Amino acid sequence: MVEFTLAPELARDCIEVADWPLCKVLLMNDSQYPWFILVPRKPNLNESIDLDDVDQLMLMKESAKLSQLLKEVFNPDKLNVAALGNMVPQLHIHHIARFKNDAAWPAPVWGKFPSVPYTNEQVEQLKTHF
Repeated sequence: MVEFTLAPELARDCIEVADWPLCKVLLMNDSQYPWFILVPRKPNLNESIDLDDVDQLMLMKESAKLSQLLKEVFNPDKLNVAALGNMVPQLHIHHIARFKNDAAWPAPVWGKFPSVPYTNEQVEQLKTHF
């Protein structure tokens, strides 16, 4: 049986925050944006359609839960939710709280500026919401 393994790029660039019923919740280690990523803990997934019907529904529920948390905690001007996977083929869904005054607004956050890592204290504070 093949086991779930987090893509090396996600393991390198993110901080593990929580394990929900289906997904691992990651925090992109860039304090310029509240940027979280859901990764279903199932092996060999590239697209949401690779999940069975039950897990597809669970993924949508966990995405909605994370989106609601970001709205409540950060009160963003906009939520960006996307599953691109061009660089990291493992199925993962980005959830980014965006603000009109953030460093990249209104452009995408990918590669816009060098990352500013979180402090340990900031990470521990964010984890309290999960």
